[in-house]
Amino acid sequence: MQFNPLTPSQGFTPDSLPVSRRHFVKTVGAVIAGTPLLSTAGLLAGQPSEKTPQASAPEPLTRKLHESLTPKQKSKVCFGWDHKDKHGLLRQHVRANWNITEPIVNSDFFTKDQQDIIEAIYFGHFDPSWHKKIRKQLLDDQGGYGEDQSIAIFGKPGTDQFQFVMTGRHTTVRSDGDSAEHLAFGGPIFYGHAADEFDEKPNHPGNVFWEQALKANHVYKILDGKQREVALIPQAPPEKKVHFKKSADQITGLQVADMTRDQKQEMQKVLSSLIEPFRTSDQKEVRKCIEAQGGLDRCRISFYQSGDIGKDQVWDNWRLEGPAFVWHYRGAPHVHVWVNISDDPHTKIITS
Repeated sequence: MQFNPLTPSQGFTPDSLPVSRRHFVKTVGAVIAGTPLLSTAGLLAGQPSEKTPQASAPEPLTRKLHESLTPKQKSKVCFGWDHKDKHGLLRQHVRANWNITEPIVNSDFFTKDQQDIIEAIYFGHFDPSWHKKIRKQLLDDQGGYGEDQSIAIFGKPGTDQFQFVMTGRHTTVRSDGDSAEHLAFGGPIFYGHAADEFDEKPNHPGNVFWEQALKANHVYKILDGKQREVALIPQAPPEKKVHFKKSADQITGLQVADMTRDQKQEMQKVLSSLIEPFRTSDQKEVRKCIEAQGGLDRCRISFYQSGDIGKDQVWDNWRLEGPAFVWHYRGAPHVHVWVNISDDPHTKIITS
């Protein structure tokens, strides 16, 4: 496959976003009929119903999508588990703005039934409470859901080696049913938002992810002078440098273990805020990976003076990092967030 990034589509309105429940139940229900795990009501909501706990899981839906694809479609969006392009292992690649394949979701490349399944897969990655926020981000950044997003499937869904990936501007999400050993989220992910304009104002009006930065900045406010000296770094590293360090002593910032009890409690709130948008299974996997490396105490938080929009000392750029954990938040000029989490610090990823 030749990597071919596409440019965002223009001219779409909020009216293009919603999916009709009646149409969804009719089309997706027809496709997945006979599969006991799947509930169309749960799929549309993006969350399992109480009676069908795995109803909206992206993994079984990916299998159904894969089965529905024609040989011609598969030749464009399906790849072997270990497929490589010029960057390396493609299923471990992440960028801020890219399309992993050429066919756009809301194009005639996919049937309407397939588009509905893809939408259910995508929103199945997120907690239902975040669906409206995610749709706002997509509208602001891409003209709406599916208008500039593309997908890829690696391996064979239903086996122990497969992965679904969706990409676009400020979007890289993936699911794999734990096929990718050691990695949370199935591999590195990316999210971001430019709410009103490319260069956002100091308070980032309308940005759905800015609350995460405010949580982190609250921690900074309750640090004492010596702690702030350790936590505050003049220059932020390049945002895509989210590979794990070779040794823990290369990680900068204030170690959570050196915080007071109340400060540690606030750090737990920061972590909860970061993982809140995602489905429960991914939240649990993140916490499991952190614990495997000694818990949040072994992580460090850094705030960067560079990129302080408005010079208000509400730090737009910051990073939470541990031996096998990187959550890099770049808030200037707008929000970019790079996430790389594993239970093994030797895990490799590809960024560009």
